Amino acid sequence: MKITQVLTLVNDMERDGVIHRYAIGGAVAAAMYLEPIATLDIDIFVAFRVQENEFLISPQPLYDYLIPRGARTEGEYLVIGDWPVQFLPPTGPLAEEALQQAVETEVEGIPTRVFTAEHLAAIALETGRPKDMARLVAFVEEGVLDSDRFSQLLERFGLTEKWAMFQKRYLS
Repeated sequence: MKITQVLTLVNDMERDGVIHRYAIGGAVAAAMYLEPIATLDIDIFVAFRVQENEFLISPQPLYDYLIPRGARTEGEYLVIGDWPVQFLPPTGPLAEEALQQAVETEVEGIPTRVFTAEHLAAIALETGRPKDMARLVAFVEEGVLDSDRFSQLLERFGLTEKWAMFQKRYLS
């Protein structure tokens, strides 16, 4: 199954009110700015709808919507066609802003939203896993970051010291 079929279903979920807003993050989003890299899944960040009389956000509406449309569960994934998809809530203020400021684009004619390069880089720095550091090096080497915007993100989310350490370790 092509990624376009996944995006079509996610757009349908948004249109039908199952989710408020979504944007692609992770390696698939990074591939919009960098050379494509191998990835096993699609990370889709979503603003879940709060159900009436509920205090906790539940992913159950995603399952209720997607399973009858051919999706299946596999571990932490909802598999749509051949694509394992992780539906993730924003994990903090940086990811929340990334979701709100995601850029609209098209993938093979299907409208979608992806995190900005600057948000992806800041999230990679914040997360700090080896694969995130490699992705951050790629963002810098490819010159895809708007340095002013990226600097503002680093300041706003308290990442300037971590950025200085990253630069010293990986860029000097």
